[in-house]
Amino acid sequence: MGAAVTDADRRIGDLIQKITLETPLRAAGFIVTIYGDVVEPRGGVAWVGNLIETCAIVGISETLVRTAVSRLVAAGQLVGEREGRRSYYGLSQAARTEFAVAATTLFGGTDDHGWQFAHALGDAPEEAMAALERMGYSRVNARLAVGPIRHLDSSHPLLLFKVGTISSEPGLRAFVAENWDLERYKAAYRAFMEQFSPLADGAVEGDLTPAMALTARLLLIHRFRSVLLHDPRLPDDALPTDWPGREARVLFARLYMALSSAADRYIAENFVSPAGGLAARSSATDQRLASLKRSA
Repeated sequence: MGAAVTDADRRIGDLIQKITLETPLRAAGFIVTIYGDVVEPRGGVAWVGNLIETCAIVGISETLVRTAVSRLVAAGQLVGEREGRRSYYGLSQAARTEFAVAATTLFGGTDDHGWQFAHALGDAPEEAMAALERMGYSRVNARLAVGPIRHLDSSHPLLLFKVGTISSEPGLRAFVAENWDLERYKAAYRAFMEQFSPLADGAVEGDLTPAMALTARLLLIHRFRSVLLHDPRLPDDALPTDWPGREARVLFARLYMALSSAADRYIAENFVSPAGGLAARSSATDQRLASLKRSA
């Protein structure tokens, strides 16, 4: 990677190894993280060699990377192109739309817009209800589910009702505790904080090499995205006062900002597209950092 290994690199490298042993990485999932964090906000296209080099640091082999890329192409998420002997891959339009929604959730803070009921129409209500449950909704009966207001990416016909709460917060929290398995999400946030809290000591010292800073940031966002996107992300006033998701978001924001200067320098010095090197920063990355600053 060019730069000399520092003491901070060794400490954070040991921590990264511990985290990846506790929660092993899948090649396709980590490549999706690279695109979401590095490539998409800088044009959406990158050389496959950059993917191979970045994945190698976390123990993902070149063979696994190439296999995963092929599968992502087959799934319609990536589109390949060649320039001379180099292969480049960019996000499909459908994937770019999906990534934009995920980025808003990750970097935009809470999406606290109230509640809605979703009534499954048509002849296959069970399929619709299963899809709603995967999106964080709680089943009320065979056709009706309740959850937070947000765009529902469902291929099933739904009738939506916007609703409001008029009872006390304790009553709302009791309703939520009865209808959602909050302990599962609490445990996931606490595991994330336990894994990444030690990173704060090494990350803020500023002596990480750019390569290690990018690796740490990618692993940070990979794990936080996994926890956050499985969380139904209920309105804040419905959650317990000690809800660990709030603390986890602050930790994520602070670490991401602390790592970004060095990580972005590595990107500018190493990542390439057919048009040339990727930029260290863009309007999209600046907007992300500004949003995280408000969260921290």
